[in-house]
Amino acid sequence: MTRTVNTELVSPLRFAHFVLRVSDMAQSVRWYTQVVGMEIVHQNEQLTFMTYDEEHHRLALAQIKYTGEVPKGAPGLDHVAYTIADLGGLMSTYKRLKEVDIWPVWPINHGLTTSLYYADPDGHRVEFQVENYPTKEELQNFMRSDAFAANPIGVKFDPEVLLARYENGDPIEELLQQGAA
Repeated sequence: MTRTVNTELVSPLRFAHFVLRVSDMAQSVRWYTQVVGMEIVHQNEQLTFMTYDEEHHRLALAQIKYTGEVPKGAPGLDHVAYTIADLGGLMSTYKRLKEVDIWPVWPINHGLTTSLYYADPDGHRVEFQVENYPTKEELQNFMRSDAFAANPIGVKFDPEVLLARYENGDPIEELLQQGAA
């Protein structure tokens, strides 16, 4: 049996995993377990494979010996983002982590998402986001808008204000707007 392989673009089926080089394996494993809810699938002296869902692994940590500081803004991974189902889940994550003294390094409403960024022990940033529009079409329309073109980064917010307004029962649609907190 012969097969013909063409040269058309094949899009990935799904995101599989990412790998981070870390300076302290135990500290990083604790952080990703506590913050993201990952569990170890396999571990040895140099590598730890972790997941939070049905995928065999979503994250691999590789122990390195380098102890120098990487200059801020140097080429490399900026952050990894996880979508949370709704604003209540994002606020629950914020409240749970602040109780163990883990604070967001960058709370920002990007317009299309409301996001909390956290930094792991080596400074790798993890974003937890909730989408501010209910459909993919609305999210993409916002990204094509003049408002997004004028400010593609977004507006910083105070997570304590957002949490208080959420717990007060303020309308979700209002809380997801830029400048609400």
